[in-house]
Amino acid sequence: MLERARAMRSNPTDAERRLWSILRAGRLDGLRWRRQAIIDDCYIADFICFEHRLIVEADGGQHAENKHDAARDAYLTAQGFRILRFWNNDILASSQGVAETILDAIDSSGAQTRAVPTPQPLSRKGRGAFEGAHNG
Repeated sequence: MLERARAMRSNPTDAERRLWSILRAGRLDGLRWRRQAIIDDCYIADFICFEHRLIVEADGGQHAENKHDAARDAYLTAQGFRILRFWNNDILASSQGVAETILDAIDSSGAQTRAVPTPQPLSRKGRGAFEGAHNG
């Protein structure tokens, strides 16, 4: 798997190269993305933002109605990931629109992915015996 991921990183498609130029180095809203990342030793995601559990795929014609992709997406969704798929020609023709769609997906996930604040612990004064209770 690792060798395959490395080979894919070394030989990106034109669409993957364009998408990586948008995502890399925090260029898209300061987010950290990885490319050709291995997930659970069984799948490789084109681009992934772990912070938001978002996977972005650049798809060519071989992905149209692909049963393997459907099974893969079902597995990754069950693991808590969301998946955005873009056709290669859409990435090349409308990079800005693709970037906006990714940001919209991240914005819409804000409540789901941000850490929920934990309740504040009771102050020391509030612990122990109830004030005004009689000991005896």
